[in-house]
Amino acid sequence: MKKVKSIHSAIETSDGAGVKLNRVFGYNETPRFDPFLMLDYFATENSDDVIKGFPWHPHRGIETITYILKGSIEHQDSLGNKGVIGDGEVQWMTAGSGIIHQEMPAASVDGIEGFQLWLNLPQKDKMTDPRYGEVKADMIKTLEKDDAQIKVIGGEFEGVKGAIDRKELGVNLYDVSIPAGQKYTHLPGDGINTFIFVFKGFGYFGTNQDRVNEKDAVLFEGEDGIQIEAVTDLRFLLGEGRPLNEAISWGGPIVMNTKEELKTAFREYDEGTFIKHK
Repeated sequence: MKKVKSIHSAIETSDGAGVKLNRVFGYNETPRFDPFLMLDYFATENSDDVIKGFPWHPHRGIETITYILKGSIEHQDSLGNKGVIGDGEVQWMTAGSGIIHQEMPAASVDGIEGFQLWLNLPQKDKMTDPRYGEVKADMIKTLEKDDAQIKVIGGEFEGVKGAIDRKELGVNLYDVSIPAGQKYTHLPGDGINTFIFVFKGFGYFGTNQDRVNEKDAVLFEGEDGIQIEAVTDLRFLLGEGRPLNEAISWGGPIVMNTKEELKTAFREYDEGTFIKHK
């Protein structure tokens, strides 16, 4: 069975136009979480913490996955897409060759909670045509296994397919809940890099039974399954994907393979030639 390789505590920070959030991992941890680049978790009862949102900005070379647990966010982009995702819904956007968009949270008396996860694209797909999609809550399938409840957001779990298919990238994304006192063993695929981010409760993970607390992310090493024991009611985001093992050149919202590609992207943005697909 796998053991815990490392534990990463989320750091409180801000991004966009001052959105308060918890950065679970990002630029400095990229090789460890490959093919995932960044994970942000935002949870607040005060809409003022997030209301200024993420005004118009570019992306190239990545995919962004936004998963809302509570509240809502409005999306607009340079392809002409407009949409609102709310409780239990997902926005999965392929930036590819280039997209300019904005994401603006709506004011809510109940606050807002959710995630944004960045997924790196392979070098061969960095300049693919951009795409945008929304996944409504009723499109996300949920199943029970060994006292755990698993929402299949993307990829596949034991024959149950998520609404988003990235089989070519080997990517799966699950929202997992385990009641207090129960145990669950997750079986990742061969050659897959797996992370877990706990956002409710705490539990013991891996063969060494390392304690993982709320707002901690954990990586694993070794073979076979991941043992998990919930001490309190436990809920976590589980992502897995096949490492790309490619060079990364990162410049804010744009992630390419070389510095020259980054320079080209920002020059094109300044010149107004950034958008390749309309």
